[in-house]
Amino acid sequence: MPPWLRAVGVGAVLTVHVQPGARRTEVVGEHGDALKIRLAAPPVDGKANEALLAFLADRLGLARRQVVLKSGQTSRRKQVAVELPIDQVAGCLGS
Repeated sequence: MPPWLRAVGVGAVLTVHVQPGARRTEVVGEHGDALKIRLAAPPVDGKANEALLAFLADRLGLARRQVVLKSGQTSRRKQVAVELPIDQVAGCLGS
């Protein structure tokens, strides 16, 4: 498994490095031990956080409520919990 992904119960936690204000929202690859994601949303009033969670929910085929920001509300480095088995997360995010 990649270093940015770990199993927690029946779900998984992703370590994400976010680059807000990009041209488009996309998974770029690994950034150290984190998954780097570029976001088209600006880092203002939580818009980037909400865009990140919506993007991950869509990419993983989950409802938005199944993707939760655990830490890093004001940081580029974030921990995101998802209600999906670790192997399915790795497959959906191009690992």
